[in-house]
Amino acid sequence: MTQLPFDSLYRHGFVRVAVAVPPVRVADPAYNAEQTLTLARRAAGDGAVLTVFPELGLSTYTADDLFHQDALDHAVGQAISRVVDESAGIDSVLVVGAPVRAQGRLFNCGIVIDRGRILGATPKSYLPNYREFYEKRQFAAAREALDDHIVIAGQRVPFGADLLFTATNMEDFVFHLEICEDGWVPLPPSGFAALAGATVLVNLSASNIVVGKADYRRQLCASHSARYVAAYLYSAAGYGESTTDMAWDGQALIAENGEILTEGDRFTDQPQLVTADVDLRRLAADRLRMTSFADTVHDHHDRLTRMRRIEAGLPLPTKAVELRRHIPRFPYVPANPAVRNERCAEVHHIQVAGLTTRLAATGSQRVVIGVSGGLDSTLALIVAVKTMDRLGLPRTNVLAYTMPGFATGSRTLTDAHRLMRALGVSAHEIDIRPSSTQMLRDLDHPAAQGIPQYDVTYENVQAGERTSHLFRLANQQSAIVLGTGDLSELALGWCTFGVGDHMSHYSVNASVPKTLIKYLIAWSVDTGDLGSDADEVLRSILETEISPELVPTEPTADQGDSQPGQSSEAVVGPYELQDFHLYYTLRFGYLPSRVAYLARHAWSDRTRGLWPDLIPADDRHEYDLPTIKHWLAEFLRRFIQTSQFKRSTLPNAPKVGSGGSLSPRGDWRAPSDAVATAWLDELEHNVPNT
Repeated sequence: MTQLPFDSLYRHGFVRVAVAVPPVRVADPAYNAEQTLTLARRAAGDGAVLTVFPELGLSTYTADDLFHQDALDHAVGQAISRVVDESAGIDSVLVVGAPVRAQGRLFNCGIVIDRGRILGATPKSYLPNYREFYEKRQFAAAREALDDHIVIAGQRVPFGADLLFTATNMEDFVFHLEICEDGWVPLPPSGFAALAGATVLVNLSASNIVVGKADYRRQLCASHSARYVAAYLYSAAGYGESTTDMAWDGQALIAENGEILTEGDRFTDQPQLVTADVDLRRLAADRLRMTSFADTVHDHHDRLTRMRRIEAGLPLPTKAVELRRHIPRFPYVPANPAVRNERCAEVHHIQVAGLTTRLAATGSQRVVIGVSGGLDSTLALIVAVKTMDRLGLPRTNVLAYTMPGFATGSRTLTDAHRLMRALGVSAHEIDIRPSSTQMLRDLDHPAAQGIPQYDVTYENVQAGERTSHLFRLANQQSAIVLGTGDLSELALGWCTFGVGDHMSHYSVNASVPKTLIKYLIAWSVDTGDLGSDADEVLRSILETEISPELVPTEPTADQGDSQPGQSSEAVVGPYELQDFHLYYTLRFGYLPSRVAYLARHAWSDRTRGLWPDLIPADDRHEYDLPTIKHWLAEFLRRFIQTSQFKRSTLPNAPKVGSGGSLSPRGDWRAPSDAVATAWLDELEHNVPNT
């Protein structure tokens, strides 16, 4: 198979699909075929490899008893033949609706046409015969077919509701047809098709419009796509259908896994064509992890194995087709402010509930926490305070300690004291420099003699001293040590084994990524619950560079030692980018090349132009592909190979989001001695350096 360009969405498991609603004339197949072909060419020109049209679109749905007229049947046959012939020059698989006479009956069919060839025809399974519908007057149901093949336009083709159309050149692309009412019944055919492997479910519909029906259709399409972990394409009849007793709005929808990706205009006399880029890999990843999905497949094994697969190669564009889909820069943080606030409130309540239950289980009423003036300990301190409020205990039961070391800056130390005072906790300071110096002296470390050797031993002596003090203080005060380390640091191994950002009696931040922590603190400010003094210092903490503050540097002339001398992100990469890599690696297990492709799409300047409302105006960060590739390689080395042993011994912590956690008892069980060669090789070989 020819390798598609790296910039093409088709190379990375996306597929562009289209839903078309052409204007029609009642019982005029020649005109309707012309309109169908016009939209089909537009869809193909836009890079869509599957284009879906409405139910009975070549004849119109409202032909009523004219369906039994030979003249209409003859004209429909000619229209089908024309669409088939001219499709030879159209690089999109077409799904058109037409009445088909076969076996002495008339069937309401969806016909799949691929560049001059009919791949198959699916008859409608459930014929509505209530209220305004009288389809049994004209049509036979799929179950009444006598043969599994029929002849259409001179071609003998597979026939039945059990057809799965499978792409031979696009992994995970399998589509199935159902027609209008089929999607409204308690057990729709598409459900069994999804269990049999269909990832794209197609509904050719007529569906007249009445008040409230459009909203119900949206709910139906979205819920089908969610329940079946699939994409759902819906095309309803529109302008030109007879309004003798009904009206038509031409609703066109594309949904994916519970979300409406796109919708066309309703009540228009203009041709409608809507497209969306469906994420096949995400659908496949979700199905792979859902053991209940596989169990349901097993329960219906006999029926599913009887479904027939029609294989064909898709007309994939050889040129690059740019992805037209919003990929959030911050997958852990909703872009919509209202939704983001709801998310922050939910996460906060989960953290507080977790700590509340742990205190009750241990019989303790106090917590010990180290406060550094950084993001993680700040969030953990807020959770501790709110937990005491919830339990009706004094905030002084939070025993907070700031423990300056050799590189603690004046800004973080000042902010730590200000925050402890503002929150009303028991505030203390323990200078760990004397005990750290003694430890360095015991180790015969050069730094104990004033020689500036700032190695990992030098750093971890300080981290270890802080943790040792906290645990002994907890023993003394009948308290538990509250952990502060976050999901991002644990993923990157940016924590010291056995110390406070790794080990504790209970941790509240362990499944909260760094990018979300910033918003949680900002949300605390916005709520105003902590008081103006606390809000002021929280704003200062949000503006401070992330640093372990373990290696001293010379103060600068303009800022003294108010800014940290170390930068965490200079070593492990920008947290906003590494959180992106973490989400798609942990949540879906994507190929590194796909993660890099998504990151480049999310963090490019062009993306800002396409979705200005979803990217804050003050977010000016951009990352080119070489930068992404560099930091993704760093992430993979750390995540897969060098830091799992730390995660295998994590203390208890509540899972807060569907994006996953790294608990060895929950979302992530991995060997501590794995190597990252497969991931790094795939990244190197499949991602360009420019």
